Amino acid sequence: MSSGGETQRWRLVRGVLRRMHLERVSERFDPTLVLAAFNFVNGGVSIGLIAAVALWTGESFIFPSLGATAFILFYMPLAAPASPRNVLLGHLIGALAGWASLALFGLLDAAPAVMAGMDWPRVGATALSLAVTTSLMALLRVAHPPAGATTLIVSLGLMPQLSQIPVLMAAVLLLLAQALVLNRLAGLPYPWWARQAGPGAQLDIASGGAPAR
Repeated sequence: MSSGGETQRWRLVRGVLRRMHLERVSERFDPTLVLAAFNFVNGGVSIGLIAAVALWTGESFIFPSLGATAFILFYMPLAAPASPRNVLLGHLIGALAGWASLALFGLLDAAPAVMAGMDWPRVGATALSLAVTTSLMALLRVAHPPAGATTLIVSLGLMPQLSQIPVLMAAVLLLLAQALVLNRLAGLPYPWWARQAGPGAQLDIASGGAPAR
């Protein structure tokens, strides 16, 4: 594997297989197939667990942008957008920006856009929510692309209540806990909070445009 990202992904897979005494799997099968199977299992298990918690508690623990977060956590675990700092703050910024946009345009009690359709206040709310989310993530250097989906989920009226934001963040924490356990199990230096930029760290898209502070 040539790129650093591919090397990280393969280290994660091989580390977990080694812990499970299944090293021969990585030797007998094509690496791309093994990686795809690994993501199949982890994506299904992570979202399945959160969906089960949602069923058990009756709370809205499951929301679409968690799927994109899960992919980043298990496919590029050492990239800056996968660090707990970026994941937590990104989703929090997105959720709060979405709710504030609803409040500003008087849509807190309005039906979701998927039911009532789009109107000019909804256009303003969605545009403002994404503008605020992306600008704050850039300003605070906490890039996490799925947060852009989170803010639209809120500003489109799918999760309009302020009381739903702690539930949303609890779901993010559950996903991060799984990522921490799995990556540490595999021997990867997954950060407790922020990715530490090494000597000579380069500015790139994966790091959110700047080395992590």
